[in-house]
Amino acid sequence: MPDFSAFFPLLAIIVGVVVAIGFIWMATRLMWKVAEPNEALIISGLTRGTLETRAGMDFKIVTGKGALVLPGLQTVRALSLTLNETELKVSCVTSQGIQVIVEGVVIYKIGDAPPFIANAARRFLGQQPKMQSQVYNVFEGHLRSIIGSMTVEEIIRERDKLGSQVRSASGVEMEKLGLVVDSLQIKDLQDPTGYIENIAKPHIAQVKMEARIAEATRNREAAEKEAEAAALIADAQSVSAIRQSVAQANAERARANAAQAGPLADATARQQVVVQETEVAKLEADREEQKLQTTIRKPADAKAYAKRTEAEGQKAADISAAEALARRTELEAQATARRTELQAQANATAAAATAGATKVTGEAEAAATRAKGDAAASAIKAKALAEAEGIKARAEALGTNQDAVISQQLAENLPAIVAAAAEPFSHVGQMTVLNGGDGVNKMLGGILAQAGHYLPAIASALGNGRGTKRQPASPEA
Repeated sequence: MPDFSAFFPLLAIIVGVVVAIGFIWMATRLMWKVAEPNEALIISGLTRGTLETRAGMDFKIVTGKGALVLPGLQTVRALSLTLNETELKVSCVTSQGIQVIVEGVVIYKIGDAPPFIANAARRFLGQQPKMQSQVYNVFEGHLRSIIGSMTVEEIIRERDKLGSQVRSASGVEMEKLGLVVDSLQIKDLQDPTGYIENIAKPHIAQVKMEARIAEATRNREAAEKEAEAAALIADAQSVSAIRQSVAQANAERARANAAQAGPLADATARQQVVVQETEVAKLEADREEQKLQTTIRKPADAKAYAKRTEAEGQKAADISAAEALARRTELEAQATARRTELQAQANATAAAATAGATKVTGEAEAAATRAKGDAAASAIKAKALAEAEGIKARAEALGTNQDAVISQQLAENLPAIVAAAAEPFSHVGQMTVLNGGDGVNKMLGGILAQAGHYLPAIASALGNGRGTKRQPASPEA
């Protein structure tokens, strides 16, 4: 078994050291005092004071840190550095002998410097509630003293000056007490005698008078402004009434125009319709004319042209035949006359220039002259026969297709007929035809009725030209 007897002394030493250290730590913890931020520790007893406190009692001041306090040998107490407040209500007499009551408040604290803390510790340590009465007494005396040298008017006007003088006068005493004044405010000034109220009366009366004057002036100016405004309002109302009248007139005019717009629009629409219907009627008339040209005039022209060409051909053939016959007869007559002349000459020569030769020669010349006259008469007769054949062919054409020839002649002379019938309308600048297509038809019927007066004469002329009579067609046909 191992022998531990040699370790016991060492263990006892270690335990003793640990116990000693623990004791020292506990004792130090109990003796170590720490000052709070708003307090100062005053340590007295076995200690030496600071330079600021050696002039008086020998004690130590600790702020913001800790200090070791030996129990039984030293005593430690805390001195609060927080703010304090004291209400003031002091009855004073001014330099005018007028009693006033001053109400104020003093905010103060123990100074942070060691001399202030030392002075406060000597006077208020353990008796800090007495600071309030001490401060009140100090400021009460100084307030009475300073207000006694001032008038009520100065007190009213110069409260800051009063507070500054009180703080200056009490500064030395407050420093001796270790206190610092943070603020001194004069809250109220009471006047038991009514002096302040009486002082205010003249000013109040002056102010009231000025107020009444100002009010009267303002009333007068307001009345003037109201009159001007009323005039402006009247002018504006007049202008507005005029504008309303103009606007109403414009509105009435617009309503009248709007009321007329419908009939005007209808008339314009009807006019446009009539114009369009007139154009349509013109187109229909052109179409009918083209149709007449295509169905009647052109075939009639073709037939007439064929007849005319045939008659002219026959006429030319007859004239050529007649001229050939006349020429042949003339040549035969000339040949016969020549033969007779030669025979007569031969006979005259043979008879040896007898008196009978002269007679023969005269007879021969007479025969030649008669032959020439017969040839000319034959030519004239042939030409007359050819013209008669042409007239006969035209008469036969009229007899076989009388309506076509009359229609052709009417179609050829229709523009002139219509122009003559429309002559009364040539001076009309603009014509409005009512009732649409019926109006256009009536108008064209009137024109054609005027043209119908010319048709009987034309038809009669055409009928007489072919040697026949025909009843004239009515305009309605």
